[in-house]
This record gives sequence, structure tokens and C-alpha cells, in this order.
Amino acid sequence: MSNADLPLARNAAVNGGAALSRPRATILICAALEPARWSVWERVAVLLAHEYVAAVQKAGGLALMVPPDPRLEQNPRELLDLGDGLMLAGGRDIDPTAYGHEPHPETSDPIPERDRAEIALVRGAAARDMPVLGICRGMQLLNVAFGGTLCQHLPDELGHSEHRRRLGSFEDSDHDVRLQSGSLVARAAGDELHGIKSHHHQGVAEIGQGLEVTGRSTRDDLPEAIEARRKRFVLGVQWHPEADERSKLIGALVEAAEDFRRTRPGKTSRARAAQPPSLQ
Repeated sequence: MSNADLPLARNAAVNGGAALSRPRATILICAALEPARWSVWERVAVLLAHEYVAAVQKAGGLALMVPPDPRLEQNPRELLDLGDGLMLAGGRDIDPTAYGHEPHPETSDPIPERDRAEIALVRGAAARDMPVLGICRGMQLLNVAFGGTLCQHLPDELGHSEHRRRLGSFEDSDHDVRLQSGSLVARAAGDELHGIKSHHHQGVAEIGQGLEVTGRSTRDDLPEAIEARRKRFVLGVQWHPEADERSKLIGALVEAAEDFRRTRPGKTSRARAAQPPSLQ
């Protein structure tokens, strides 16, 4: 199925009994592994900003948070069989050794086990034509998984820090990207001049095999969207649609995942396995 065959105009909200009665598309969301504090505790925790989950739920999907897992590096199918779509969330910089580079002084300490597991999941999802959406770091991870490389500190190349104006905040981060006419990202976003919120200091450099740039910043022509045209829905965006309630991108992922759920091989047996024993 080509990208052009996908309906992407549906509103993200789900209303009515009919919508609530049908099984939801399951979106696997890769989570970070970070030091954290809560209540009286200070521990390493599996973390995911709630906006990702809320956006999937608002679009009618079922969000499943996925921690780094070394066994997924060799067997991503074990997890992918549980889902209908894959989302790569933002977070810490990717280990430069994953794309054959030495670390830049501005590159944050990586979590290699997260990188390896997510690369395996992306490749496994793409092989089965499962919808994939990479957000910010997730777009960069997507590019690396397809054999591409990254620019580790954009101010060195661009001469400015406009893509990450305030650490830990999207305040004053809004700018426009120009999306390629007819591309998946343009149809998912609903326009070709698209307002976004971004927070990043790295970006894609050499584009991975089978990917193409379909969105660029109007500020400096930086690649801000990449996609695999020969896949159902493999899209990376350098911005944060989960932080923008106007964005339709996560709704488009959920819709593509619903389509994948209906057409995937073995969906009948999977549905039976999810039923209580008395119903099988």
C-alpha cells in the first residue's frame, strides 16, 4: 500500500459508543531511562512525557510504554507482535558510535541500550510495514536506523542556536517548516507551510538509505521531516507534535496503525488470543 492510499484527514478526537466499542490500535512508545525524583525517592526510572500518551489517547489509540530491553535487540518481533504502530519519542542524544562518529563535546552522555533496542525496533517495524513516527530524537534515531548520520551540534554548522532557544522549554520555539507537496508529512499535517515547536541541538546529516527529506526549516533550510516513500507510514519530524494540541500528526499515526491492524497477517488469531478463555 502506498502513502497516497492512506486517509489522513480524520479528526483526532474519538466520540460515540461505536468508536469506544471497537479495539483500539496499540501504539508502542519508546521511553527513556533517566535518573528521576518523585515523593521521597531518587532512582533510575523509565520516563515518558505525558503529552505523548495523551496525544495517542486523544487520537483513539491505546498507548503502550516501552522501556529499553536488551532482548529486543535480537528479537524485536516479540514486542512488535503486540502493537500496530511505533512511536520514537524525544530524549537524550544518540550514541555517535551507532553511526560511526566520535562524540562531540556538546553531545550528551548516551544510553546505548536504548539506542540499540530502538534501532532494532525501527528496522523490524519497517520490515513488516508497521507505521512508525519518530519525534525529534526519534527522527534522528530513524535516520540512523536506516544507515544515516547526524550533525552533533547544529550551532557549529548553522551559526545560531535558534532550534533550541530555551533549555527545557518550548517557549518562543515556534517557527515554520516548508513541507513537500504531496508528501506523507504534508498530508498528515494538513498544510505545506506548517508551524511547529522544536527543541534540539542535533539534526540529520547524511540521509539514510530509502529515506528522503520532505520538510525543511524556513529559517535555514535544515531538514525537519524525513520519510520512506515506499512504506505505509515511516515518518520522522524534528519538532514536537505532542506539545501542540493543533497538530494532526499523531492522529495520522493512529489512523495508519488502525489500517495496519485491519490488514496485518494473523490479526484474527491475535484478537482471539486477547479474549478471555470463555470467549475463545
